Amino acid sequence: MRNPYDVLGVPKGASEADIKRAFRKLAKAYHPDRNKDDARAKDRFAEANSAYEILGDAGKRAQFDRGEIDAEGKPRATGFEGFSGFGGGRANSFDFEGMARSRGGGGGIGEDIFSHLFGEAFRAGGAGPGGPGGFQRGGPGGAHAKGDDVQAELSVTLEQVGAEEKLRLALPTGREVDVVIPRGVVDGQTIRLRGLGHPAGLRGEPGDALLTIRVLPHPRFKQEGTDLRTSVEVPLEDAVLGGSIRVPTLTGAVEMRMPPMTSSGRTFRLRGKGLPKKDGTRGDLLATTAIVLPEADAALSEYARSKRAAKAE
Repeated sequence: MRNPYDVLGVPKGASEADIKRAFRKLAKAYHPDRNKDDARAKDRFAEANSAYEILGDAGKRAQFDRGEIDAEGKPRATGFEGFSGFGGGRANSFDFEGMARSRGGGGGIGEDIFSHLFGEAFRAGGAGPGGPGGFQRGGPGGAHAKGDDVQAELSVTLEQVGAEEKLRLALPTGREVDVVIPRGVVDGQTIRLRGLGHPAGLRGEPGDALLTIRVLPHPRFKQEGTDLRTSVEVPLEDAVLGGSIRVPTLTGAVEMRMPPMTSSGRTFRLRGKGLPKKDGTRGDLLATTAIVLPEADAALSEYARSKRAAKAE
């Protein structure tokens, strides 16, 4: 994988906000839902997710900057810079002979180095890399170690939340899964998809996928938990005389009876017209009236002038 800074197009000294902004821009541009027939876009999306997994985590970013992990988040074997083998050259970061002396001189130098570097990586009871089980990822007890978690984002519309749609998601691991939008979800909520993270070796438990839901802004509705809020225009004559008005919902307009002399800014509750709740019921739609005056009405203007004149007396 490429350098994550290059993938996101940010300098090494970029702030957390700049990194998040760059990732969201790429995720939006290459999201599989917008590029269903473009395999290259899926690859770019996965690459951006992997890069953000490193740079979006302060701890992993620091490890990467120090050269402790590579662009895929895997540990690097450090300290061998300049090493050209036991027969020639000299290692920059290790004093092989000094290390052997510090351990009492027993055994060969090569044996001592590998014991120092990798001793904790082999399972106890499994002997060395050639023994049963062999080399395990994750240190002591590697057979039971858990793989790394991955992070991903899923952008959804209010209509998709309301319909509890099933969406296909490309994870940073390259795997595609179907995700059902959970009931009661709100913008920024993170859900855990167990076992969909990085693997942990031969018999280890895989990590999880941490999926953050981003609810896209809607031109008409505002989400308040499982309730929705909207504004509905009301002609002056209906506000004065009362009557039936049409109120938009996520699934189409419905009729609502409005009483006479309804002022602008009054809120009506349409029960069950909101978003799904965890218990299977639905939230409500809060519709606030906005009275619309006619552009030109001589009789209305005359009435207003007479009322003003009466107050002035």
